[in-house]
Amino acid sequence: MHIEVVYGAPVTPVRCRLNLPMGSTVGDAVRACGLLEQYPEINLNRNRVGIFGRLVSQAAPLRDGDRVEIYRPLQADPKEARRRRAASARKRAMA
Repeated sequence: MHIEVVYGAPVTPVRCRLNLPMGSTVGDAVRACGLLEQYPEINLNRNRVGIFGRLVSQAAPLRDGDRVEIYRPLQADPKEARRRRAASARKRAMA
């Protein structure tokens, strides 16, 4: 079956196309594409994975045509970032 693995690397996104046997899992695809060796910052205990934007476990079975996505960890807590933006906007409004 034809599978695509993508990783949003910091500089440029990376795409890897594979042919895997039926019954392969998301984890199999990630290991088979070689991105773990190319990008040592990928840690499958920390980085989440998904299929077409939907979070799945590494044990999730694949279907022909699936796109496996490796997500990078968030750089900032979204709630904290919003608080900072709101505080900054309040300061500008008062000035």
